Amino acid sequence: MEVNDSMVDKIAHLARLQFNEAEKAAIKTDLQKMIVFVEKLNELDTTGIEPLLHMSSNVNVLREDEIKGSISREEGLKNAPLHDGEFFKVPKVIHKL
Repeated sequence: MEVNDSMVDKIAHLARLQFNEAEKAAIKTDLQKMIVFVEKLNELDTTGIEPLLHMSSNVNVLREDEIKGSISREEGLKNAPLHDGEFFKVPKVIHKL
């Protein structure tokens, strides 16, 4: 598979990214290298090889949940710079484009 400018433009559009021509050329080269690598991997004969699900055979060791006391809503909001009595209030950080 050959990576071309229209493919890079489409991926950039889908990811909502903008690149200048130098960046686009570098991305095109990197994508082509990745595709060549994956194509080489696809050529390997994996007959009889079990799929690798995890890099390690370690199993998570979990403890039992312990019920512990917690603080009240009032105590939790006591040191908050802004709140409405029930919830923390924070400045808006996401803006519509």
